[in-house]
Amino acid sequence: MDGGISPIAIILMLVCAAGSFALGRWLSRGWRSKRRDKDIAAARAAETRQQRRARERRERD
Repeated sequence: MDGGISPIAIILMLVCAAGSFALGRWLSRGWRSKRRDKDIAAARAAETRQQRRARERRERD
């Protein structure tokens, strides 16, 4: 051995990195969804009656 990193080790590291990235994205989906719902609810609570009625008209169309 010359002390370098073997090609198999590099491939294994790349596979582990891709797996870690995919797992992190998959696990954070629920958190992002809850955060988005909370932000939408806060925005709706802060809107005026006129803004609420305009949004409801847009949603009906």
